[in-house]
Amino acid sequence: MTTSVISADTTPGAATAARGSIELRQVRKTYGDVVAVDELDLVVQPGEFVTLLGPSGSGKTTTMMMVAGFEEHTSGSVLIDGKPVDALPPRERNLGVVFQNYALFPHMNARENVEFALRMRKIPRAERRERAEAALERVGLGGLGGRRPRQLSGGQQQRVALARSLVFNPAALLLDEPMAALDKRLREHMQEEIKTLQKSLGISVLFVTHDQDEAMAMSDRIVVMKDGRIVQSGPPEEVYAHPLTDWVASFLGDTNLVPCTVLERHGSEAVVDLGGLGIGRVQDRGVVGERYAVSIRPEHLKFRPGAPEENGGTGTMVSSTNLGATIRHRITAGGHELQLRELSSESTGRSGAAGEVHVGWDAANAQLLVLEG
Repeated sequence: MTTSVISADTTPGAATAARGSIELRQVRKTYGDVVAVDELDLVVQPGEFVTLLGPSGSGKTTTMMMVAGFEEHTSGSVLIDGKPVDALPPRERNLGVVFQNYALFPHMNARENVEFALRMRKIPRAERRERAEAALERVGLGGLGGRRPRQLSGGQQQRVALARSLVFNPAALLLDEPMAALDKRLREHMQEEIKTLQKSLGISVLFVTHDQDEAMAMSDRIVVMKDGRIVQSGPPEEVYAHPLTDWVASFLGDTNLVPCTVLERHGSEAVVDLGGLGIGRVQDRGVVGERYAVSIRPEHLKFRPGAPEENGGTGTMVSSTNLGATIRHRITAGGHELQLRELSSESTGRSGAAGEVHVGWDAANAQLLVLEG
C-alpha cells in the first residue's frame, strides 16, 4: 500500500477554510481571425475542484492562462473573490500556478525555488526560509530542500512546484496538466495526493487536462470544452452517465454510438429504429421523426442467451482482449461494430470464442443523444 506524503499545513495561520472564487464573464480571446475562447461564462466556487477537459485546441489552457494573467483576454472580465483582476499582472492575482513542465529554476535548489515566490513578495529572508521548509515538509520533501531539480525525480519536481504554488497561501490553485510527464502508477498516486491536499486546505482548484480518467478521478465538476466553448458541465458521474451529445459521450470514455430515428414516445422512453439492429427502447429526450444517436457504454452492453426481440441483436465475435480486471469484446451486429466490456471475475467464458453471439441492453442504460459529430 502506498503511504501518503502530502499533508495539510497545521502551522498557525494555515488555510483551513474554503476560499478563492474564480469567475469568468463573457470572456473572449481571439488571435486575429481565430477565436480561441468564445464568450465563456464560468464560475469556480470557493473550495471547488473544477476541471477543464477537452482535446487540443479546445481553449482550456488559454482559459486558464487568462485567469492567471499570462494571456490578456480580448473582451469580458475575470474576477477573483468577486473583484475584477483584468488590470492586474499575474503576481498580484494571488493565484498559485503549476505548469506541465513545472518551470523550476535549474540553478536553484528545491528550497530556493519555493522561496522565490516569497522573495517576489519581499518577505524577509528568515521567514522565507522557514515557510519554504514548512511547504516542502507539507508535500513530503522535508530534508530534500538542498537538492537541485536535476537531482530530483519527476514526481519530486512536481512536489517542489506544488510547494512553491502554495507557500504564499494563494486564493486558488491553477494546475495545467501537471502530471502529464509522470508514469501511470505515479500519476494515479499524485492524483490522490493532490485531491487530499486540496480538500484539507479547502482551496479552490482550476485544473486543465485532456485525460478523461484523470478528470473523472479528481473533479468535483467537469467542464467539457470544444472549439473554445463549454459544451457540458456537471459532476463527473453526471457528465459520464448523461452526456448531452454524441461528441461528449465519445470523448468522455468509450461508448457505442448507433444512429437512430425516433418512432414513438412512451412516458420516459422512446421507441427508435436502429437500422440493422432493429427496434429499441431508450431514455427519451427526442422528437418523433428526428435523427439521433443512441449511446450505450460498453459496460452496459450484455451477452444474452437468445436473440433479443428489441434492445439488441445477433452478431459475430470479432475479438476479445483480456485487460486484466476487464475483458473487452468487439462484436459486429446489424452493420455496426460494438464494444462489450465485462469484469474478468464475471466473465461468461466467451474470450477468444468465434461465431454467433446475442447482445442487448436495458433501456435505462441507453442514452438518446443529439448528433454533433
